[in-house]
Amino acid sequence: MDLDALASARHDDWERLDALAKSRRLGGAEADELIERYQAAASDLSLVQTTAGSTALGDRLSISLARARLKFTGVPENPLRQLTRFALMSLPAALYRLRWLTLAVALATFAVAALYAWWIGGDPRVLSTLGTEEEFRHIAEEGFVAYYSENPAASFAGAVWTNNAWIAAQCVAFGILGVWVPWIILQNAQSLGITAAIMFAYDEADTFFLYIAPHGLLELTCVFVAAAAGLRIFWAWVAPGPRSRGVALAEDARSLFSVAIGLVFFLFVSGIIEGFVTPARWPWPVKIGIGVLALGGFLAYMLVLGRRAWRAGETGDLVEFDSGATRIVSG
Repeated sequence: MDLDALASARHDDWERLDALAKSRRLGGAEADELIERYQAAASDLSLVQTTAGSTALGDRLSISLARARLKFTGVPENPLRQLTRFALMSLPAALYRLRWLTLAVALATFAVAALYAWWIGGDPRVLSTLGTEEEFRHIAEEGFVAYYSENPAASFAGAVWTNNAWIAAQCVAFGILGVWVPWIILQNAQSLGITAAIMFAYDEADTFFLYIAPHGLLELTCVFVAAAAGLRIFWAWVAPGPRSRGVALAEDARSLFSVAIGLVFFLFVSGIIEGFVTPARWPWPVKIGIGVLALGGFLAYMLVLGRRAWRAGETGDLVEFDSGATRIVSG
């Protein structure tokens, strides 16, 4: 075989392959051209190696093919870069998508809790069906406050964190069922309303709010977000729009699963506050101020950073098919 003749005949094709491999962004037609030229160059390399063995021309073709192959297969992204992108782009965007649904879940929860508290607190007969006078008095005067300090702070914070993270994960994972999230919302609202009714009945309303506020602001918000994510996944299956149900469910589940991962961190923060701040002998303005700051930080992350990421085109997907600095797009 005349290698010089082959190199002369294929020179323009190989140069075009190199140019496509070096492009930062490829359209659909260019991506197809890259694949076609890659296959043609691979056939040329096979011919060269079969007839002439190891040659400089073969080595040159091997380098071009390796560069082109990385273009359409991608290279593993730096784990630190992936983590940074997740924290600053994917997770805030996913949270931002849920802002209005989160508000709706919060309002529904507080409305149901208020109705329970009004119903139970306004009728002694209803309250009496839930327990005895001695039990209620113990809860109001000792048990409610003792709950936050009867165990070592570290173990209590860990138990609270894992329990709340498990509830959040269930909301996202089982949201597709359609009934799981409403049941969780009802259970939380009912528990909140019953406890409030008992505390109010024994003139301990101030104790109720003071001990709930430091950690509850962030903790309840995280639960509301998880419930909103579960409902969003369910709705993607019920009303997929122009997408097929399978595609809609896969896309929304992939992006909203990142919410479950992110909430683990925020619930860890609320667990630390509940274990170490709520029972502490500090002035109440300080303890509540810490809770307000924690909630404010979360809302800024969700609404400010999330809005910025959303406007930048971030969808909130847990996995982005964007390897290195290049991206192949269709159309």
